[in-house]
Amino acid sequence: MTSILLGYDIGVMSGAVIFIQDDLKISDVQVEILVGILNLYSLIGSAAAGRTSDWIGRRYTIVLAAVIFFVGALMMGLAPNYAFLMVGRFVAGIGVGYALMIAPVYTAEVSPASSRGFLTSFPEVFINAGILLGYVSNYGFSKLPEHLSWRLMLGVGAIPSIFLGLGVLAMPESPRWLVMQGRLGDARTVLIKTSDSNEEAELRLAEIKEAAGIPEDSTDDIVVVPKRNHGNGVWKELLVHPTPAVRRVLIAAIGIHFFQQSSGIDAVVLYSPRIFKSAGITKKSDLLGATIAVGFVKTVFILVATFFLDKMGRRPLLLSSVGGMILSLAGLGVGLTIIDHSDKKLIWAIALSISMVLSYVAFFSIGLGPITWVYSSEIFPLRLRAQGCSMGVAVNRVTSGVISMTFISLTHAITTGGSFFLFAGVASVAWVFFYTFLPETQGRTLEDMGELFGNFNWRASKKDNKQNKGQVQLVNNGQA
Repeated sequence: MTSILLGYDIGVMSGAVIFIQDDLKISDVQVEILVGILNLYSLIGSAAAGRTSDWIGRRYTIVLAAVIFFVGALMMGLAPNYAFLMVGRFVAGIGVGYALMIAPVYTAEVSPASSRGFLTSFPEVFINAGILLGYVSNYGFSKLPEHLSWRLMLGVGAIPSIFLGLGVLAMPESPRWLVMQGRLGDARTVLIKTSDSNEEAELRLAEIKEAAGIPEDSTDDIVVVPKRNHGNGVWKELLVHPTPAVRRVLIAAIGIHFFQQSSGIDAVVLYSPRIFKSAGITKKSDLLGATIAVGFVKTVFILVATFFLDKMGRRPLLLSSVGGMILSLAGLGVGLTIIDHSDKKLIWAIALSISMVLSYVAFFSIGLGPITWVYSSEIFPLRLRAQGCSMGVAVNRVTSGVISMTFISLTHAITTGGSFFLFAGVASVAWVFFYTFLPETQGRTLEDMGELFGNFNWRASKKDNKQNKGQVQLVNNGQA
């Protein structure tokens, strides 16, 4: 639900801004700022979410995100002018930051290793569902008077946050957070409910206790946790004196978040109507209809990805995904450049451009989209996870903000087709980085990542991945 609200907030602005620009008479630069500033505002939320989730728990942090969403959506829906709209966008941005950080962390900490990839990809699934709902809302309210349509598009997002705030209270708290508080009895209860067997629950509890520095023979329901594990020195361990394994984990997390956004996905999600307008579609209803197709394809393929994450592994899906994105971005650049230099309406070039947009979001959704959140949430050691993930989210949002706040200016400078050739080049660099730097994490426990990253050698990764898949398959057959 948090992710649906987040996706809706992102997706609805792509169509709403068409009506906002006409109603409030704002410039292209103001449009860029309005659309993209959400990502920079979200840095406040993501920076605070790490400390908040360690303080009050993962569950109540989600409740807080719901409250912030509610207030932000109401303010945007009631905005009388551009300045007030920006204030509402600021509040909503903080909610976005909280949601982006806490959803994958909570899910990874509750999930057993056998289904962690499937479950941790759910936030990305529902972000896409929210984006699609935002597009549908654009289309549904587009027939209303201009001054009313965009306000309803933005304000409707307040309603689901009420159900989120109430529903989340029925969820269990993260067992890893409970252990960090010394509440072993409560953590054991949650682990029994979220594991395939009592033996697995006890094994997971033992691993979490070890990571938290709690002696193995401590079996009381309430124990004292060593003070060093309550977050003291975390930033120093991450940034000032990291071990080689922690340094590699941090670079991997920051790198995958950076390349997810710098390869242009938010330019497509937030500016689909403008891209389709560049491709030759001029009618507003047709632009919004084509944008719905983008949201539909993105959502369908993210669902496909969830069923392959724990079967194929992270690396094969990630590399296949980025390879397809490179070809799609290059094809889109070719189509838009041909249209831009032609005096006639070329139906085949229009069809090529539209199909390449759909192909691009499909390839993104089947790999790079969900794997970014799965991967970054599972590779950090327990003591560094909340702060490490918040750093990844910060890089994600800054990069997204830069792309979305400069895309219109970029298209004016090097044309729309040239912009997508640039994104294709960035995606090519991303493929090389992923191939040489990211080990396979399929089937590994969260407490096992330090050894994995400390010993990773990309030349031997294929052999290791085959062995790991064989072990996972033997375990699955044994369970069956």
